[in-house]
Amino acid sequence: MRKILFICSRNRLRSPTAEQVFADWPGVETASAGLDHDADNPLTPELLQWADLVFVMEQTHRNKISKKFRAYLNGKRIICLDIPDEYEYMDEGLVKLLKVKVPRHLPAY
Repeated sequence: MRKILFICSRNRLRSPTAEQVFADWPGVETASAGLDHDADNPLTPELLQWADLVFVMEQTHRNKISKKFRAYLNGKRIICLDIPDEYEYMDEGLVKLLKVKVPRHLPAY
């Protein structure tokens, strides 16, 4: 079972949508977190250590993780999806983008 972590700024729109969209993907367990101090589910070292693969929505998220959590990355792959903060939770356009960008990095089914 591969553990997939999706990260955005506040864990309210993009990363929870991604977590939901891929929750039923075979061979995958999903979680999501946010990097801002007021995130609904803030990123923790434990979450990073749990994850086998980390997806971030923007390059700034990758930069923040590399600075703040460097000691917990242990060479983990961080994939930037380049999805701007302009979508609502479960927005049809966001779901379509995620379904185009994420599956090539997940186990085939």
